Amino acid sequence: MGKRILVVTTVPADTSELREALSDADEIRVVAPAADVSFLEWLTNDEDEARREAEEAAERVAAAADDARVEVDRTSQDTDAAQAIPDALRDFPADEIVVVTRPGEDATWLEDETVRAALEAHGIPARHVELTTA
Repeated sequence: MGKRILVVTTVPADTSELREALSDADEIRVVAPAADVSFLEWLTNDEDEARREAEEAAERVAAAADDARVEVDRTSQDTDAAQAIPDALRDFPADEIVVVTRPGEDATWLEDETVRAALEAHGIPARHVELTTA
């Protein structure tokens, strides 16, 4: 069995920016939380646009995967990005976690939480791919 990468992406990325990060993967599970939501939108459950963006983000990861087998976790488009990681790891024993977010201060409050959760927990090597443009 080859390398298994769990990709947690919170933003639609350019395929070329993802290709290098995924080049050594044989299997990829994509988790795309609806993270582009303000605190007020989150409180009022106004998350439809964020869910559409999450779906696009997942599709772009799949397009960048080249020869790897890709599975998009369609149940992961919730706003709890940090919880999506342990949920996905229950049935996908990843060798590495790759978290894709907006650059620097463009990252949302939910993205910050996701990166922290991936890098601090689970005992799996994690990489943060911060996009060069939002």
